[in-house]
Amino acid sequence: MLDHIKENEKRFEEGKKLIGFHFRGDLARAKYYHANQCLIFAENYGRKVMFYENYITVEPSKSSSATQNIPKTFRSKEEMLGYVAGFNAAKGWC
Repeated sequence: MLDHIKENEKRFEEGKKLIGFHFRGDLARAKYYHANQCLIFAENYGRKVMFYENYITVEPSKSSSATQNIPKTFRSKEEMLGYVAGFNAAKGWC
């Protein structure tokens, strides 16, 4: 049982490095879930990804002529986290 808790904490710490906001209110209760979903998204997307309050930045691909990160914007962090979880489920990553 303790191994499972330690693994969850490790995944949370890894995911938290990609997230540029704090989990407050209802989001705080599910912080392990959301951090893990962000980590799954970043691990499988294939490019550097960062998550902020209402947008996600994705490093341009090497074949792209873009030189800057292009953000995907949302109305709220709840909407953004829902998009991440839905995207992961649709791709079969979780």
